Order: sequence, then C-alpha cells, then structure tokens
Amino acid sequence: MPLVRIDLAAETTEQTVSAISDVIYQAMVDVANVPEHDKFQIIYRHAKDELVYPAAGYLGVSYTPKIVFIQITWNAGRTIEVKKAFYKAIAEGIHAKTGLRKEDIWINLIDVKREDWSFGNGEMQYVPSE
Repeated sequence: MPLVRIDLAAETTEQTVSAISDVIYQAMVDVANVPEHDKFQIIYRHAKDELVYPAAGYLGVSYTPKIVFIQITWNAGRTIEVKKAFYKAIAEGIHAKTGLRKEDIWINLIDVKREDWSFGNGEMQYVPSE
C-alpha cells in the first residue's frame, strides 16, 4: 500500500517519467513484497528554482539539475537489507532505462502503521487486530 511521490524537473520527458514510475513500482513488487496492482503515485514536475539541493553535494554525492526526489510512504516492518536492496534496484533500474545518473536518484522512505491508510469510502480497510 505504498504512496509514491516523485518530484522532478519540468523538462523531464513523458517517456522518462513513465520509466521512473515503472521502475519504482517493479522494485516495490520484486524487492519489497508489495502486492501486485498496488500502484499509487503522485508525480510533480517543477521549475528549476523549485528543486533545491546542495550544489556542493552531500555525503560525497554530487547532484545535477536532473535530480529526482522519490518519497515513499509504506507499511513499517521491512528490514535494513530489504531497504538497501530496494534503493539499489530503483537507482540502477532508473539509470538503465533512462540514462539518469544514479547519484541523482534521491530516495526517502516513511514507515507507517497499516491502520494509517484509507483506500476510499472513508473506511479503514486494514483494521488492527486486537
């Protein structure tokens, strides 16, 4: 039940956006055990002054104006090993399909409880067992 937010440069082509979207979804299914068809994504294109990152780089990583910010809210409970493999699958997959630099793939995960979701009708579909 992840919700993926993808923020990227306004001039990013439709084909590149589609490839990024598909790579993230496939990594969720293949690496993070997300159910098939659970693809909820919000994609934002931004003007140059709306994507802010350290020009000098951070933690030894340098960035370009083609930076892609990916934020994923999903259920808590995945191991460090799964998260590491997930990050790698996304960066390598996006690079392979689009040519974007792996250094420009910035990812943030937000772990939440199952009951923190409503998939419609104002209902809590995943009611916690007591």
